[in-house]
Amino acid sequence: MTTSKTPFNRLLIVSYRLPFTIHQTPEGLSLKQNAGGLVSAVLSMAERLGQPGAPVASKIHWVGHADPALQSVDPAVFENETFVAHPVFLDEAVNKGFYEGFSNDLLWPLFHYFPSYASFRESDFTCYQQANARFLEEVLALIEPGDLVWIHDFQLMLLPNLVREARPDTRIGYFFHIPFPNYEIIKLLPRAWRQQLIQGVLGADVLGFHTPDYVQHFLQSVSEVLALPIIGNRVVFPDRSAVVRDFPISVDFAKFNNSGQEDAVVAMRHGYLSLLRHPKLIFSVDRLDYTKGITSRLQGFERFLHQHPEWRDTVTFVMTVVPSRDNIPQYQEIKREIEETVGRINGLFGSIGWRPVVYLYSSLTFTELLALYTACDVALITPLRDGMNLVCKEFVASREDGRGVLILSELAGAAQELPDALIINPTDTQEVADAIHKALVMTPREQEGRMRKMRDRVQNYSVFRWSHDFLKAFDEMMNNPLELETDLSVPSFVTAFADANRRLMLVDFDGTLAPLVNNPADARPSNALKTVLHGLAEQSDLVVISGRNRVFLEKTFAGIPVYLVAEHGAFLKKPDAPWERLDLSADDWQETVREQMQAYVDRFPGSFVEEKETAIAWHYRMAEAEDIEAQAVELAASLRETNALVPLAVIQGSKVVEVKPAHHSKGTVALAIAEQKPYDFIVSIGDDTTDEDMFRQLPNWAYTLKVGSGTSNARYRLARQRDVETLLTQMSEAITPVTG
Repeated sequence: MTTSKTPFNRLLIVSYRLPFTIHQTPEGLSLKQNAGGLVSAVLSMAERLGQPGAPVASKIHWVGHADPALQSVDPAVFENETFVAHPVFLDEAVNKGFYEGFSNDLLWPLFHYFPSYASFRESDFTCYQQANARFLEEVLALIEPGDLVWIHDFQLMLLPNLVREARPDTRIGYFFHIPFPNYEIIKLLPRAWRQQLIQGVLGADVLGFHTPDYVQHFLQSVSEVLALPIIGNRVVFPDRSAVVRDFPISVDFAKFNNSGQEDAVVAMRHGYLSLLRHPKLIFSVDRLDYTKGITSRLQGFERFLHQHPEWRDTVTFVMTVVPSRDNIPQYQEIKREIEETVGRINGLFGSIGWRPVVYLYSSLTFTELLALYTACDVALITPLRDGMNLVCKEFVASREDGRGVLILSELAGAAQELPDALIINPTDTQEVADAIHKALVMTPREQEGRMRKMRDRVQNYSVFRWSHDFLKAFDEMMNNPLELETDLSVPSFVTAFADANRRLMLVDFDGTLAPLVNNPADARPSNALKTVLHGLAEQSDLVVISGRNRVFLEKTFAGIPVYLVAEHGAFLKKPDAPWERLDLSADDWQETVREQMQAYVDRFPGSFVEEKETAIAWHYRMAEAEDIEAQAVELAASLRETNALVPLAVIQGSKVVEVKPAHHSKGTVALAIAEQKPYDFIVSIGDDTTDEDMFRQLPNWAYTLKVGSGTSNARYRLARQRDVETLLTQMSEAITPVTG
């Protein structure tokens, strides 16, 4: 395992729960360290921190919620040989609205695709904000320069950005432990809530999800909610980027593999098998929750018994349900349904010596769990939705004998890693019944073949690999910052440019060569970029193709031998030649359009009308009305109904609505220029709606690059306007002769 090239001083874990529970003993308060997946992963990080060459940090600091009754306890109680815990004490009402309300009554059901169970209460969101702010206070009191802060799960979605705003230079990680749903689910959240939640987690430098599907769902929400540029697996901000990747959490393979033959486990396993007295055993264990599909699972087993009477009195289903939130009416109803279904199955099929379903409503010790994992013939793991599901991985890791069959829901994240399980749809009771039968009659040879592949996966990608890969992603990001954010293979692109004999470059102005500004008259390319453009224009045909008027373009690019295209293709100026008017349309439409736009200028202070020779534009970048975008859509729709002697194009760009004759565009003039010479290299770069005409009409072998966010016909993307300057500089350097 490699060590970090940019070591962090300390690791700070932030999650709702602390890594241990506190118990009252006759000697006083004592700690019992939890054994969950996150704690195991963090323990592996502690091992890494102790390696030669790794940063020296004796203990990992962990920020988490604690019972307010412990506020007066000596802080030394919150420390053991591995962790120093920093308890967050919340007001009881705030914690109820934050944890039980917004987290568990809204985010949990919604993100597990149970929207009918979700409760949308504004007071809960207020509590959620207050609780995240309270966690921030604890983190800020603790954090030191060089620390790595790793925040966990859906209870703290606002916290990464809160930390980022308070301490911009902090290294922040975030991991999401439940499914991240598609955008149709996210859209159910009120607009302000979804914006804050998505913006919140994007405060992190590295964001982790269990599966590639969850990553894609998240990136779609980023695009829809915040309209930020996305390049590959990076979400790009003006001053930084955030890496979004899948890191499937796993289990401590060695612990489960080695524990199955311990004396206590072997003795308990024999005891279970002797007690049950039936040759075949099916096992499942779940927390009580509507996402686990327990009733559907029972119905599938019931259907199996109906269709395969030969298996009656031969197979027993041991089903353990771990108590969870059973004081909530919804969960009480689930428990009632489970117990009624178990009673019905046992009543229909049971006999004096045989109970088809042995139902346990209790927690299991590690020894009990291992005994059942290693005793059963079939593990029936069929959640209706699960972010990952570690039970199936624990079962696989425990089967040192290489036997046993895993039946796994396709709606669990683990299904993507364990395709050699019998993958089923948990709502299809016939498919569940068929899978049970197939599992029970499967030959030992097939069992061993399937189990070997699954064990290899779980062993190779254990919980320690999970934590290592997350830290490695930090290493890669911090040690290899991208010079520019793009999905273009820059070295091969620059080489192709340098090797070409005839080069054509078609480049937009606003948002491409110059940053977008409130007052369009103030937009200018930097002096450094002008020098670069001059060098490119001397050895290539460089065309600045813009919606700007002739006067502005000629003044801005004076002294640079570029082609200028004004007003979206209405005018063309070749180097050292006068302007040509390409648009000969009548202008009878302009007065009507001018009047319609002026009405919006009157309504929205800060907006204004720009009149060009062949076009009219309404600019509203400086208008502050909340519904200004909706009003722009309304104006554009109205303008499209304008009667004129010539067809009109209504263009909705970045904070502008423009009207021009329809028969000329950036695309028509770009194609006309491209066809004048036998170019063997063409590149087109633009950021706006009008540039899509160029991208569509140029040859499919041309390099087309979209700047910024949004859907596009371009083949590649540059994240930011400043990346255009970086790319053009590299292109210029590639063709500039080296002087000695």
